[in-house]
Amino acid sequence: MRSQPMLELLKRMFKKDQLILLGAGVSVTVLMIALYISQPKFLHLLNLKIYDNYLRQYHQPAATKVPVIIDLDERSLSELGQWPWPRYRVALLLKYLTAYGAVAVASDIIFSEPDRTSPEIMKADVKRELHIDMDFTGLPKDLMDYDRLLAHNLRGGPYILGFDFSRKPVAGEHDCRVRPTKVAVLSSPGAPSPHDFLPQGKWMICPIPVLAEAAPESGFITITPDLDSVYRRVPLLYSFEGRFYPSLALATLMQATEQKNIVLKISSVGIESIRFNHIVIPTDGQGQMLINYRGRMGTFEYISASDVLNRKLPPGYLRGRIAFIGTSASGLKDIRATPLDPGFPGAEAHATVVDDILSGQLLSVPDWAPGLEFLGMLAGGLATTFLLMWARASWIILPVLCMGGAMWYGSVFFYREQNYFISPMYSYITLGLTFITLTLIKFWREEIAKRYIHGAFAHYLAPSVISQIMDNPDALSLEGQEKEITIQFSDVRNFTSLSEKLSPTQVTNLLHDYLTPMTRIITEHEGTLDKFIGDAVMAFWNAPLDIENHQEKSLQAALAQQRKLEELNGIFLEKYGFTIAVGIGIHSGPVRVGNMGSADLFDYTLIGDNVNLASRLEGLTKYYGQKLVVSQAIKDACGDGYYFRILDNVRVKGKEAPVTIYTVYTLEEAEARKAELELYERAHQAYVNSDFSTAETLFRELRETGAEPILCDMYMERCAHLKDNPPDCHWDCVFTHKTK
Repeated sequence: MRSQPMLELLKRMFKKDQLILLGAGVSVTVLMIALYISQPKFLHLLNLKIYDNYLRQYHQPAATKVPVIIDLDERSLSELGQWPWPRYRVALLLKYLTAYGAVAVASDIIFSEPDRTSPEIMKADVKRELHIDMDFTGLPKDLMDYDRLLAHNLRGGPYILGFDFSRKPVAGEHDCRVRPTKVAVLSSPGAPSPHDFLPQGKWMICPIPVLAEAAPESGFITITPDLDSVYRRVPLLYSFEGRFYPSLALATLMQATEQKNIVLKISSVGIESIRFNHIVIPTDGQGQMLINYRGRMGTFEYISASDVLNRKLPPGYLRGRIAFIGTSASGLKDIRATPLDPGFPGAEAHATVVDDILSGQLLSVPDWAPGLEFLGMLAGGLATTFLLMWARASWIILPVLCMGGAMWYGSVFFYREQNYFISPMYSYITLGLTFITLTLIKFWREEIAKRYIHGAFAHYLAPSVISQIMDNPDALSLEGQEKEITIQFSDVRNFTSLSEKLSPTQVTNLLHDYLTPMTRIITEHEGTLDKFIGDAVMAFWNAPLDIENHQEKSLQAALAQQRKLEELNGIFLEKYGFTIAVGIGIHSGPVRVGNMGSADLFDYTLIGDNVNLASRLEGLTKYYGQKLVVSQAIKDACGDGYYFRILDNVRVKGKEAPVTIYTVYTLEEAEARKAELELYERAHQAYVNSDFSTAETLFRELRETGAEPILCDMYMERCAHLKDNPPDCHWDCVFTHKTK
């Protein structure tokens, strides 16, 4: 019965709707984990396409100029005859390639049958089929058998012949003489034989014995496509009858570098890597290497075989390079679909593998990738679940997009900087499926709650109050909470006298034209409209929802209201014949916020001493001739983003503790009024230092510029009084206001 205490704990921690969302989110995440483990075919194919997209977007050009393709192209066949060519011509091609300086020459063509154009074979065929004895006069003995001639050239040269592993039995009798390679095996404790993991060859398609025995190296050209028939991986080693055989690319590198040391690292779960010389080649569990394709066909240099045979290349043109003999001619084309090209020649695929290994730019899926992908699924599913448990779906779209972006760019970072492919697919699917599922559930639950609340309270509360309750049903309480709130009061100056000039209808229209944009600005800056008091507005920030930087957002709203009022006054002057002035006071501090009132009817509002102080600051705007007055708390919270000009140190009516009050300018406005503000600062500092004569002179100088007449007149009057009635030595510069 351990589940019962856990269920009770969850009920205490979460609300009913949150528990439903938690259960659904966990279920979706578990489902995706199960799919990740089972790897269904359609998801596996989708993951391959994501890998292809990475390769298309971020592939790099060839890192070395070592590989080159010797192409049996259309021009070569037109000039020298159709394929297959006589083996003496192949021998000449090999000889010329080494003469041009190639350090290794690999054939992507399997010479699996004797050359039927050899004079010796032609002689036997004519005798057998036509019963005619035919002889060749003047022909050197070495040219009687082209295969032996080619074998003679192969011996001692840097040549590698290709062979293939077949899944089906090979017709006819075949004597395979290709030689295996020696491989050192580095096994972890308990690891099985590497032959249990490597691809297993059943049958071989080999060069004829005379050629296979003569060639210094041989390599298989076998490569298996993925489920979608695209070639992305190449095996570097095959297991056949308990021995190891290298791929054509690996055998070519062994020949070119004269290095034979291959180390196979194996663990209990499969092949970990293959080390050739000093290069560690990461592989999958079957010893297959991801091919880091460099582009479409033609990424590496192609040289027509006819140009080699006709000796058209500059001397030493292939010095230090590795040549792969292949074909691009129609009908002979060895075509393989890759992520970058649906028609990619096999010879260029081998060249790409050589380039990858020599440059060390090897793609891999590291052994820790599944763990990271698993964590990505958990993070995507559970983070989305917890976000939706406490927030609206519309509010978490940006965090979800940020998480998705982080997953994608994190995967791209690993790919581009580390050559690791870490798939974001399952994390993406988990993130999206969790978001959609929980959003639908939340929408369904919220619709039920809205219908209930509307039905229960439609006859008792205003629609705005009902909307607040629907957003947070648990707030339907008289208790409230104590928290830091930013309060804003605004009031139209002399509205009573202005309204006497208008009819009641015009007064209503004027208030509507003024209050509508003002309240819209408040809500756009995440404020909460508390109430209208005639032409006055009370608003606050950081309730009912927590608002980051709520002091600054209230200040931004006040400045925006001032700018909007300048626009409105142009309309009011034309429409009503006058403009209006508005004073705004802002203060921040702890208050009691919640549903206040009686048991039968209540209002979501604020109470507390700080609310009264904010109201007093609004009243002081008229006394100091300012549009905006804020407290020290606002200045402390908003930092250096604005210019705060000190107005006074005051005791407002009803409070004993003094308050420093300011008006606020944007930095651009402060720069434009720099001379005026500097003069004011000097005057005010003289006042604070009890140098009333200097202060009076400076305030008068400022007054004569036409700036701040009300503020300057006030200070000049105060300085004149203080000169005649000097304060005692404990003067604190605090002015006590007797009225609101």
